[in-house]
Amino acid sequence: MGLPTAYRPVYSTPAPRTSKQRLSKLAAACVLLLLALANSPAAPGALEDAAWWLKSKRPLPSEPRERALALLETSPVIDGHIDLPILARAFFRNQVDEIDLDGAVRGHVDIPRLREGRVGGFFWSTYIMCPEDAGYPLDNDGNFTTPTHRVRDTIEQIDVARQLIDKHSDTFELTLTAKDWKRAIKKGKIGGMLGVEGGHQLGSSLSSLRAYYALGARYVTLTHTCHNALADSCGMQGTPITPRWGGLSPFGRVAVKEMNRLGMIVDLSHTAPSTASDALSLSLAPPIFSHSNARGVHAAVRNVPDSILRRIGRIGNEGREKVDLSKDGERGLGWGNDTNEAEKDIPSGDSLIMLNFSPDFISEWGEEGTRANISSLADHADYIGKLAGRQHVGIGSDYDGIGKTPVGLEDASKYPDLLAELIRRGWSDEEVRGVAGSNLFRVLQKVEKVARSQREVKPFTDIFEGRDDMKRRDHF
Repeated sequence: MGLPTAYRPVYSTPAPRTSKQRLSKLAAACVLLLLALANSPAAPGALEDAAWWLKSKRPLPSEPRERALALLETSPVIDGHIDLPILARAFFRNQVDEIDLDGAVRGHVDIPRLREGRVGGFFWSTYIMCPEDAGYPLDNDGNFTTPTHRVRDTIEQIDVARQLIDKHSDTFELTLTAKDWKRAIKKGKIGGMLGVEGGHQLGSSLSSLRAYYALGARYVTLTHTCHNALADSCGMQGTPITPRWGGLSPFGRVAVKEMNRLGMIVDLSHTAPSTASDALSLSLAPPIFSHSNARGVHAAVRNVPDSILRRIGRIGNEGREKVDLSKDGERGLGWGNDTNEAEKDIPSGDSLIMLNFSPDFISEWGEEGTRANISSLADHADYIGKLAGRQHVGIGSDYDGIGKTPVGLEDASKYPDLLAELIRRGWSDEEVRGVAGSNLFRVLQKVEKVARSQREVKPFTDIFEGRDDMKRRDHF
């Protein structure tokens, strides 16, 4: 029957906490957590994790650039392609003692500008130009086996990148897994992996591929501006290049499988669309375009066709209605429209197109065209986001590998300005974090997962068909 009214306790409804009160309580709890971790034998990195989590819970300002900077506090920029090693070779003869990245260095990249740009790491491109030797003629009749110094030179570029990382070890760290990279960032370091920018740098050998991986390379661009033993290139703007293989060569298909086994990302920038299509169909791990834009915005041969962007955009929606490319930038007249490219599956279930800052791939044609700026590069981001999905957009500036930059993106200190422009255009906080770096980490983790699943697979030892120096002998 209940208590008499006089004996019933009176409950009052507490006033709702204000956001300021909630934040104060959260901060107090976090301080207690940090103190507990600091005075306990916690797992390595637990203190950094707690501090990082606290940063991520701070309220974000509304002004776009301030918001971009705040987002970059816990999701810093991961650039898919920086050519600092070739700058070291061209201007300093790889003499590391002459290069002081703690001060101003010619080009686009040094430590002060990386810090100002809120960079958490980048792929050090170990680029060496295509050979001019016999075996790589413009008519593509060579067999890609004429000896060159490209493997030697690539090792020198890997060496100079690693030397620079070691010289500035208080800032840089060579991080060989996504987990290591994230941990380095939480320690305040600029992490990084190496990239090999062209299949011609393998010397037509899978042994070179494995050696590069052991030295810290985590992607190989299948081609540069020349065809090679692996695949066809898109060539250079204004210089038509006759297809050699029609996409991946038979040896190139094996190379992709070996890259999947190793955990080496398949990079499709510079490749012919047919090569990119073949790799997207074959690779079990997500391929990337480490520094490319959209042909539908600017019809440079180095950019990605609408059909491939739409194909990536269908991930998770395969088998649905036919794709109509007629209303996209290439108006249905671009590569792949007549072969239903956009409707093909992508077994890896992911990919990434990383924005290139070269004006020639944004809006310019040499000295002609509209001067490239932040807004015109953001147009590419919007366009790729529309066709492929914003979760498939990243940054691959090509800094130190381009002679000219867009207005407003003059060097590595300017990344926040690009992200601020995306915020103005309505990109969500999560989407901006993705472009900055988390999309690349997602792809990298999937590449590593595929490699772990193939631990029992033996190395591929196929020999390129053009070689005549590896014939089986009965005696010496």
